[in-house]
Amino acid sequence: MTDLVALRAANEGRWAHAKITRGWAFGTGAKRLAAPEARARYQAVSARTGVPWSVIAVIHERECSQDWTGSLAQGDPWNKVSVHVPAGRGPFKSWEEAAIDALINCAPHGASNKDWSIGGTLTLLEQYNGLGYAARGKPSPYIWSGTNQYQSGKFVRDGVYDPDAVDSQLGCAGLLLAMMALDPSIEFSGKKPSISASSPAPHPPPASVPKSSQPSIANPSKGSIGAFIANLVGAVFRRK
Repeated sequence: MTDLVALRAANEGRWAHAKITRGWAFGTGAKRLAAPEARARYQAVSARTGVPWSVIAVIHERECSQDWTGSLAQGDPWNKVSVHVPAGRGPFKSWEEAAIDALINCAPHGASNKDWSIGGTLTLLEQYNGLGYAARGKPSPYIWSGTNQYQSGKFVRDGVYDPDAVDSQLGCAGLLLAMMALDPSIEFSGKKPSISASSPAPHPPPASVPKSSQPSIANPSKGSIGAFIANLVGAVFRRK
């Protein structure tokens, strides 16, 4: 079994020395993930799960290259029952609904994470992909691809590790570094984001409909003698 405490420390140390080696690609990817429309959708899921929106964004990129028709859980279409692990999820009504399910109900249960330090965050992301690299003492390309912390080595299919294969996708750590350069508000202090702070403001209650006043001389009921007199007086004054 992988020692998660040791893995957190290892990922924190790698982060401290990490440098991006695919600068242009990371810059383009970060801008796309942090675009206002995308960020709003990630923040909506963050408000329901407590997972930082930037973490949701990099998972989305790794699992299905930010394809909004793909589930956050494994990239399968969210409007169908998933066939890849985690299998049997869905169908869902929206990308957001599928993402919330993935973070709450599927391993490694990101919504239950309480350590959002950089070591804890990167280790959660590594668990999302699997701990096969950690078991071999290797940096996970899911996290470190495109940085100086990764050279080669990749599971080319389930259970098959090729030490010479190179992951062509951008890793989560480099994406987070590039996004932080664009948006200094992204940080990993170790605390769980406040759901209430990021939740949409509640809709104001509908305006109350004023009740009709009781019949009076100024407001006689329809068809009454008072209404007849009021109409007669109005007609007299309109002639003047």
